[in-house]
Amino acid sequence: MSFQPVKFYQTGTLTVGNRLLAPDERSVQANQMRSNSINSGHRACQGCGEALGARYAIDAAMAASNNQLIAANATGCLEVFSTPYPESSWQIPWIHSLFGNAPAVATGIAAAMKVKGKKDTRVVAQGGDGSTTDIGFGCLSGMFERNDDVLYICYDNQAYMNTGVQRSSATPPAARTATTMPVGPEPGNVFGQGKNLPEIAMAHGIPYVATATVADLRDLEDKVRHAMTFRGARYIHIFVPCPLGWGAASHDTIRLARLAKETGIFPVFEAEHGEVTNVLKIRHRQPVDEYLKLQKRFAHLFGKNPHLDVIAKIQAMADRNIRKYKLLNEGEQ
Repeated sequence: MSFQPVKFYQTGTLTVGNRLLAPDERSVQANQMRSNSINSGHRACQGCGEALGARYAIDAAMAASNNQLIAANATGCLEVFSTPYPESSWQIPWIHSLFGNAPAVATGIAAAMKVKGKKDTRVVAQGGDGSTTDIGFGCLSGMFERNDDVLYICYDNQAYMNTGVQRSSATPPAARTATTMPVGPEPGNVFGQGKNLPEIAMAHGIPYVATATVADLRDLEDKVRHAMTFRGARYIHIFVPCPLGWGAASHDTIRLARLAKETGIFPVFEAEHGEVTNVLKIRHRQPVDEYLKLQKRFAHLFGKNPHLDVIAKIQAMADRNIRKYKLLNEGEQ
């Protein structure tokens, strides 16, 4: 039987593969030598943004470290769906810690590697927004303050998804969760609460902080690979839509991530030693309602009596991000 090599085609500027490019210009995911660090067989929901984010980020970190990588993983969706005992989808040395101590565990691994003289072995810690912004906040701040040689990656799906969609301190205002019901004069999550972890990380003055979304593969991979060029504490905050918790269609995961960036709801930037060094400009600015109306967690804002005042407050938050991070090109409004 004759062999015919597979041919790949590229039909636009936003395609993931880029297999028509020279090998050294392709994305990690387009390279046949990618590590597939989190392999098939896991139990993530269809359209899970966290599964995508973890695959993209860890494969990029593996490529940047010559496959010399150890991961510490907090309890959460990523840990639950990837390691149902006695199975695992991880193809790298991977340690499950408690909900709140992944940064401390990763710090211990990095210290052990240093003592053993294994300077080429790098360490990644990862968790969701619950373990990052809430339960593990103290350990994470300690890791930043000590400038431990660990890259911490937060996969932000904006609630405690694996325990029943309860509010976290990364849940956006007005969002419905199991603990912020759409009732009363201010339905959904209240305004003025929560934590901005990228800015908190920047306030520690650590070598590298970045935000990214699963909608821009190349940007995410470049930031992970750039982070691996630093020594010391580094933090990447990845926006990962959750179809189940957000009440969104599974095929809208990438669309939602792109809209979060294009509306200004989620600014995408890089910072070094506490100062912003680069921002990903908005290409086609969108109003926030284009983002909100795709999610049932905001459905109460668009009923028979729409909460136009609440939508306007969310729009004002996006506009403030656009001004603060200079997300538009000069001359755009």
